[in-house]
Amino acid sequence: GINVPIRTVVLTALAKYDGTETRLLTAREFHQIGGRAGRAGFDTMGTVIALAPDHVIENAKAEAKAAARSANDKKVRKLVKKKPPPGTVSWGQPTFDRLVAAPPEPLTSSMTVTHAMVLNVLDRPGDGRAALERLLTDNYETDHANEAHRTRAEALEQALRDAEVIEDLDEPDDFGRTVRVTIDLQETFAVNQPLAPFAIAALDLLDPESDTHALDVVSVVEAVLDDPRPILAAQRSKAKGEAVAAMKAEGLEYEERMERLEEITHPMPLADVLAPAFELYRDRHPWVSEHPLSPKSVVRDLWERAMDAADFVRHYELARSEGVVLRYLTDAYKTLDRTIPEDSKTEELIDLIEWLGELVRQTDSSLLDEWEALRSPTPEGSAAGTPPTAPVDDRPPPVTANRRAFTILVRNALFQRVELAATRQWGELEDLDGDDGWDRQRWFDVLAPYFDEHGSIGVDGDARSPAMLQIAEHPDRWEVRQVLADPAGDHDWGIEATVDLRASDEAGTAAITIDRVGPLGTEPSGEPLPR
Repeated sequence: GINVPIRTVVLTALAKYDGTETRLLTAREFHQIGGRAGRAGFDTMGTVIALAPDHVIENAKAEAKAAARSANDKKVRKLVKKKPPPGTVSWGQPTFDRLVAAPPEPLTSSMTVTHAMVLNVLDRPGDGRAALERLLTDNYETDHANEAHRTRAEALEQALRDAEVIEDLDEPDDFGRTVRVTIDLQETFAVNQPLAPFAIAALDLLDPESDTHALDVVSVVEAVLDDPRPILAAQRSKAKGEAVAAMKAEGLEYEERMERLEEITHPMPLADVLAPAFELYRDRHPWVSEHPLSPKSVVRDLWERAMDAADFVRHYELARSEGVVLRYLTDAYKTLDRTIPEDSKTEELIDLIEWLGELVRQTDSSLLDEWEALRSPTPEGSAAGTPPTAPVDDRPPPVTANRRAFTILVRNALFQRVELAATRQWGELEDLDGDDGWDRQRWFDVLAPYFDEHGSIGVDGDARSPAMLQIAEHPDRWEVRQVLADPAGDHDWGIEATVDLRASDEAGTAAITIDRVGPLGTEPSGEPLPR
């Protein structure tokens, strides 16, 4: 622990979300935090306060108000007490008293014998087996637990031997080892992404000529990242809600709807390709069995929906898990940036990685600052070992400074409107541009002639290509035109907008104002943009 010189600890709740469920605090958790009250060497005691649940506080206020009215001989309406929201875990004074009186629960060891542990210990100079035996016996585990650890270690060692990852030596080598590890541990075991080598190997399964190649690379990388459970739960909930609405519209019976809902999960791109490949990879690399493959689509979903982090949080109602979203996006960016070989990075993939990094940086630059400082410890323009003389600016760089990433932000923002228009989500369009006078009725009115003439708006890869976005750059603004992809390929309609560069830097994202939606080449004034 650290010395935190505080007199009072205030617990805003006696329940917490532990990554799986919301539950009451354990006595150990309560005492660990509450025990920090009182400054060592200054105080003989400290104070621990726990706030009551919101509904209890509101009831207490209502009771006080009713008592005041009664004291003034005023008529008091019948008091209806509020109840805790459904599904929440509540607490009260008895909960607090129980936690104060309860002794902390015994610590439970989380020691686990893994392939990586066995390999690293066996690879040490000296007798690796003796070192492993000491590790698994000279500790504070119970005899029963140690016996289980030894049994597992023997099984893992045999699996590594069968996979020809280790081999016994007839005579000790120059370092006294009796077992030789046949692989490069530094290259095979990434510190934070144990399945990174599989991700690199799986890139060979992808078609480089595919229109979705860059996104498929992202899906391979996402499959080896830890699951952001709140995000995946929100995606499942959203998918099930949309499915229920669609099935009700089809007139399906309740039992059939429930049966189909059981099959709905979060998006898992390339699962049918990656799962059998992972089985084969695991036969040769048995240690990866400790880290299950988990296909998912968070970065890909963000890109395909042309959203930024804030849009994504609103869309899936993840306000309480915004930190989870940002940490996951940060991990995805770091893994994409340093894991994918340079010769496997196409222009589109580089664009996507740049966009993701800028998105994270503009949302919370601290998530990347330390990591980038470790990669480039010497400040630009200063000699090695010489501290920079300029004051440190903790603000993120202007979003317009990274032209490549900013162009993608603009392109995504325009295409987000294309997708909403294609599915006629007028309310969503109003949420984006209502403050500039583009309410749902205006969007409907300007696009009605388009749909009468063309019928639909394309949203495939061709519709999203950079060729469909035209940009005229000026010192203080960009004038942009997003061409709509119609079925006949006439490309005679578009969305025209202005991007305010200064406002974009202040907002950390593309500040776009829609100027006009309609047939191209008929703008009322100014120089027309090139077609």
